[in-house]
Amino acid sequence: MSTAASNTSNMQGLKVTAAKKSLVHNPQAHRRLKLAKKLWEQIELAKAQAQGNNFTMTRFRTVTNAEGIKRSVEVPRRVRAWWWATDTGRLALNLRYGARAVEFSKGKTAVEIATPAELVPTLELLKRAVEAGELDAQIEAASIKLREGFGK
Repeated sequence: MSTAASNTSNMQGLKVTAAKKSLVHNPQAHRRLKLAKKLWEQIELAKAQAQGNNFTMTRFRTVTNAEGIKRSVEVPRRVRAWWWATDTGRLALNLRYGARAVEFSKGKTAVEIATPAELVPTLELLKRAVEAGELDAQIEAASIKLREGFGK
């Protein structure tokens, strides 16, 4: 049996199509994924702080050594908490898109959390809402404000 004949029999079970990968990405889906990733970082930070540990992310940076050779090195990146203690002893949480706080309703950018134990479940709830598209309009508004800052 020749190799051409055996390749044909292996390909019999495949469904071949002319589908192409879209080069244009859905900006709404991109914003959702970006914010969901940042929320994951916040969840991990909150879990680490609850256990008394530090949480840092890493990123790659290109550095040039004394001989002029460039190479990538992994460096730590600090993750800033989106929550803080209020005057009443509760926690307040901002959902941030870039440098902008997402406005949930007119003039309201923070979620109030009664106890620190509720922080992780609240962050997970927000992450699920973002992934489901429930905050698309608010994320779009924050994205527009963020882009306006670059035009100055």
